[in-house]
Amino acid sequence: MSRTHALVLRSRLDAGRDAVWQWITGFDGITRELMPLMRMTVPRGIRRLDDVQVIPGERLFRSVILLGGVVPADYSDLTLIALSPGRGFVEESPMGSMAYWRHERCIEDRSDAPGVILVDRLRFRPRVAAIPALPLVRTLFRHRHAVLVRAFGGRGPELGDDAA
Repeated sequence: MSRTHALVLRSRLDAGRDAVWQWITGFDGITRELMPLMRMTVPRGIRRLDDVQVIPGERLFRSVILLGGVVPADYSDLTLIALSPGRGFVEESPMGSMAYWRHERCIEDRSDAPGVILVDRLRFRPRVAAIPALPLVRTLFRHRHAVLVRAFGGRGPELGDDAA
């Protein structure tokens, strides 16, 4: 049986809460974070989470995960269990590769300077024990945070394993 992994990443961003919220809930921003490693498909006409009626715990839509942006490699039945506009969300999406996937993303105030701290807390368990899930997810989310730091300025990510 596969082990459940936990991962926490924090980045200090030199941007306001509204700008970061627009990015993390817009599929253009999400695509920029994921590429060139992968891309998630989105139904036509959906550009932001605001374009979808969010009912906590109900699937929003199925997204095909494209490796390198082109090769179908997985799917995610995108499901939010909590959405707090301007503050964050909790996603628990059934996936082909994961027996369990939980992604909590929140925006926290900074006390040291203007801007915010973006925090990703992940808990996941691959369906197949032989999949090196922790290094893959760690690499993906480090990349995502590096893209955010390049876009907004700041510093990060700070990484913590098994602390979620």
